[in-house]
Amino acid sequence: MSVSTLLSRATLAFAVACLAAVALAGSASAREDERDVPRLVSFGGACANCALSGRKLVGARFLGANFSGARLVGSDLRGASFVGSTFAGADLTRADLRGASMTGANFMLANFTDASMAGLEAHAARFMHANLTRADLQSTEMPGADLTYVDGRGAKFAHAEMAGANLAGGRFDRASFVDAEMTGANLTGSGFSGADFKGAELTGATLTGADLAEARNLTQAELEGACADGATRLPAGLSVRRCRGVPPRPPSPPKPPAPPAPPAR
Repeated sequence: MSVSTLLSRATLAFAVACLAAVALAGSASAREDERDVPRLVSFGGACANCALSGRKLVGARFLGANFSGARLVGSDLRGASFVGSTFAGADLTRADLRGASMTGANFMLANFTDASMAGLEAHAARFMHANLTRADLQSTEMPGADLTYVDGRGAKFAHAEMAGANLAGGRFDRASFVDAEMTGANLTGSGFSGADFKGAELTGATLTGADLAEARNLTQAELEGACADGATRLPAGLSVRRCRGVPPRPPSPPKPPAPPAPPAR
């Protein structure tokens, strides 16, 4: 067996051992009705395809870590930090990420179906092609976040800070953008059938090619500062000015992340 293989297995074994130790400490120190664990878990390096579903990782820190393809289904990650880390293709279905920080992190192709993400901080985070179906992102801070080609059907972005975010090419049917701050956001080519825009701030937003024909609670006042093109669809009776110059288009879909390289012999 190669040295690289031994090191990889040792790293994974160490991570699992740390999780077990923290879980035991948490059960001893936390009240039974809270089930919280001390904020002692810290991860770095690579642990692609790690199986961490159902783990209690409250306040865990992922600093520059590579957890591509990791399975975190139903995990408790409240207050966790994912700064500068890669979770491309990770499965976070039903995960609890309330109050977590994802500044500069990469969640391309990740699955957040039914995840709890209220209060999330995701400045300039990357969510291209991520699945945010029915995810709760209320009161999140996502300025400049990359949400291109996202499946956000039924997601809740109410009261979210999304200034300068890129939502191009996505599906946001029945999503809620109630009182969302979307100044300068890019909605090019996205679909918003049944989406609720009550009180949303769209000043400087780009709506070229967006389908808003069946959007709810969208008003003429909200559209005054936005711009669109001939392909934009709006509810009956509403209008919006044309964008000047060449309107931005969704970027080319990114390639899926490459699988981890096999250990050297």
